[in-house]
Amino acid sequence: MSKLNRRDILKAGIIASGSAAVLSGCAGMPDIEVAGISTASIARVGKAIAKTTEEITPEQEYYLGRAVSANLYSRFKPYVNHSQTEYLNMVGQQLALSSDVPETFGGYHFAILDSNDINAFAAPGGFVFVTKGMLDCCQHEDALAAVLAHEISHVQLKHGIGAISKSRWTEVLLVLGSETASHFTDAEFKQLVGLLKGSVEDILTNMVEDGYSRSAEYEADKYAIKIMDQAGYLNRGMGDMLNIMGKRLKPGGIDFFKTHPSPANRIEELASSVNNSTKIPEFRTQRLQQSLSRV
Repeated sequence: MSKLNRRDILKAGIIASGSAAVLSGCAGMPDIEVAGISTASIARVGKAIAKTTEEITPEQEYYLGRAVSANLYSRFKPYVNHSQTEYLNMVGQQLALSSDVPETFGGYHFAILDSNDINAFAAPGGFVFVTKGMLDCCQHEDALAAVLAHEISHVQLKHGIGAISKSRWTEVLLVLGSETASHFTDAEFKQLVGLLKGSVEDILTNMVEDGYSRSAEYEADKYAIKIMDQAGYLNRGMGDMLNIMGKRLKPGGIDFFKTHPSPANRIEELASSVNNSTKIPEFRTQRLQQSLSRV
């Protein structure tokens, strides 16, 4: 195997841990066979690595999120409609630019999933997905802004990264921190890919199946209100969206109710932050209805 630097090894390894699905701006994922995970070589080099290497960089976060996104597309089909996706990105990018973290390593990406489930997901690095079912709960643009701001908050608060098994990621970084990293054999490289694959699976399981903790969801809601305020959206959009969700979600279902606190509890938690007396501008209601009328 030719020599690779740490950056190339991590980049290739994380991309390999995802499927070959194509995300907007993320085509060209190579197929690399993943062998079984063995930690023997990791233990051999790990002792020499300082604890400071445990910080995940923006670039590492981007490639992890890219792999998570590819795997998400193996569970949900993308909804392909250029104009509607463009509108979603218009609102999402405005919110991201108004937030405390306006830029990520690979930028923010917003996409629609072809599912009637009421749900939304955020992968590390700035990848945000909203189902058709969730969009149907948004009666005006400020409600859509609440959904997107909540997911942007998960990205910026690094809730997805926090789902990775600490021991697993420490092992990955111990390998990459080794001075021998540029001399990996094919077998050692495949072992690293196995560890990265596990990291992606940690995030995906937490994001789709288990959900974040209640405290993380409440934290994302409160941070989302801040983003909406800074972007010029009315924060009553959060309450409006949650009220519609509360009427449409079925307890015990497989969608948003499974992975989030109930809308009623979230509304109660935000009672002091949301101003319901304001009126949503008519043009933002019309713009959403015109842009998403066929979703």
